[in-house]
Amino acid sequence: MKRLTFLALLLISLSSASAQTKNFIDVPYIEVTGSADTLVTPDEIYIRILLSEKDTRDRVSIEELEQKMVSALKGLGLNTETDLTTSDMSSNFKFYLLKSKDVIKTKSYTLKVTDAVTASKVFMKLEELGISNTSIERVDHSELRKLQNKMRTKAIIDAKEKAIALTKPLDQTIGSAIHIADNDNNFPQPFQDQVAGIKIRGLASIQNNGYNEMPKIEFEKIKVTANVNATFILK
Repeated sequence: MKRLTFLALLLISLSSASAQTKNFIDVPYIEVTGSADTLVTPDEIYIRILLSEKDTRDRVSIEELEQKMVSALKGLGLNTETDLTTSDMSSNFKFYLLKSKDVIKTKSYTLKVTDAVTASKVFMKLEELGISNTSIERVDHSELRKLQNKMRTKAIIDAKEKAIALTKPLDQTIGSAIHIADNDNNFPQPFQDQVAGIKIRGLASIQNNGYNEMPKIEFEKIKVTANVNATFILK
């Protein structure tokens, strides 16, 4: 008896789902896509700094190099307590064995700055200290999620405007949206290692080219996009 009751309920459920699908198909509708994009200047710039005892001729200790670096960064107005972190939190120091007995102690950091001008100052200051093993690790934007949602709003508006443009010549109008799909597959790609098409590895290459003033670094803007599919009822 229980099995018969279960089968009856299953048939009713399938019939209901089939009816809903049929009703959707029977309703006149229009499917459109919408898109939107914008370019934003990065406001989170991550600089990788590698200190090494081999960075100087007299083999200055990592601790002394670190003190000089922190002091210099504070002199630039940077908050080293919040914006300077060790890249490897599990082990502050890494050791590399060269030849047979030569052990070099190194320590890696990540520094976050908010604009290209500050990044330029950091590279110049570190170069003055003899710290040349630096590079742009990545860039980002602090309000990336908000920008993505803003683009989604513009994308669905774009889809609606397309639907209106397509139906107006036919003397038809659109009704409520009965299906919306967010094609969130265009994630902004972090821009790594390159600034204005130049590989950054300290300032040696810039100085060798005869530049005596602080280089003007411009980061490629981050492209934020949104794409949606929308289905509207036709009236």
